[in-house]
Amino acid sequence: MIENTLQLLKDASYSLPLLEESQVTDALLSVADAIESNTDMLLKANADDLSRMDPASPLYDRLMLTPERLAGIASDMRSVAKLPNPVGKVISETVRPNGMKLTRVRVPFGVIGVIYEARPNVSFDVFSLCLKTRNACALKGGSDAYSSNCAIVELIHSVLEQKGINPHAVELLPAGHEAAQELMRAVGMVDLLIPRGSARLIKSVREQAQIPVIETGAGVCHTYFDSEGDLKKGADIIFNAKTRRVSVCNALDSLIIHKDRLADLPELCIRMAQKNVAIEADERAFAALDGKYPANLLEHATDESFGKEFLAYRMSIKTVDSFDEAVLHVRRYTSHHSECIITENADKARLFQQYTDAACVYVNVSTAFTDGGQFGLGAEIGISTQKMHARGPMALEEITTYKWLINGDGQTRQ
Repeated sequence: MIENTLQLLKDASYSLPLLEESQVTDALLSVADAIESNTDMLLKANADDLSRMDPASPLYDRLMLTPERLAGIASDMRSVAKLPNPVGKVISETVRPNGMKLTRVRVPFGVIGVIYEARPNVSFDVFSLCLKTRNACALKGGSDAYSSNCAIVELIHSVLEQKGINPHAVELLPAGHEAAQELMRAVGMVDLLIPRGSARLIKSVREQAQIPVIETGAGVCHTYFDSEGDLKKGADIIFNAKTRRVSVCNALDSLIIHKDRLADLPELCIRMAQKNVAIEADERAFAALDGKYPANLLEHATDESFGKEFLAYRMSIKTVDSFDEAVLHVRRYTSHHSECIITENADKARLFQQYTDAACVYVNVSTAFTDGGQFGLGAEIGISTQKMHARGPMALEEITTYKWLINGDGQTRQ
């Protein structure tokens, strides 16, 4: 069954590049309209998934769809529809001394598979980006979101059929490990595989896949409050990065603070008490917060407090003696996703960005902005933490490749 589905996807991938841009734009705008007109249906399917999950689970918020979130998804899809399509773009063009003309042009990958967990919004994002770039997409969502994903793909199929586009351009694979295993072994059928989810999921895909993989790693995000950091900026950035939405990969996990600013630590943290953020603080940070942060939310840090993606209202604090120590701490524990420094010293800001090996390195900005939509890319298929081909938010250009077109007039090689 899965093999048949993958063949349908492969066949569809050959017809997608023939679609006119106006046809694709119309289809994406129509799906966006259908999301809004079918909100109740989508929420009902999502409620079925939510009923099977413990609300205390860090995945619960990721799984949840709301009218506001669906409206945001529709808005993102409209943004993607209006973006320039990179497919067909000439990257370079040269003529060799023998008159042979070489043109390097951007093309779709073909079939892109995405393995992800309890995030039904990913189904819409992947579809919109793939259709825009004329890629077919195989969706392997988690069993936790299966009802939601079924409703989403059914809605997309109905619109594609109405618009005369092969509905097999997007297919939802069955829940369970068997489908994931077959997808990872789909040599010749799937051109690129992108895992989105926990470090465990990504590690499993990296180790088992027999087809090319782009890692979208877990986000262990740090913010370093420097000795020359602005207190108001720091308090606002830290609060936003930690509490805006704790279940996403760009949320703050660890605050690093210079020892000279420990007296300011209570002010940097106090707003987070309103959100019941638990803090695992090292000895110096604990002493600075003791009696000034709710005792029931303040804990002593352990070795396991650092290098951990919490995905919850919880964070760690590390005190450092110098800028260099802060850089080394980030270097030791980074997941290469998003890191930030809060400082008014331009030289330190420049050095932090230079020394920090991450896809996104911020100065005086919340890490919550690591997002395809916020970067002006419309949406994203994931945040790549690797260095080959794509890094950071992966949008339209990152899910294309290129080929060489060679034209001549009878040239032969000696």
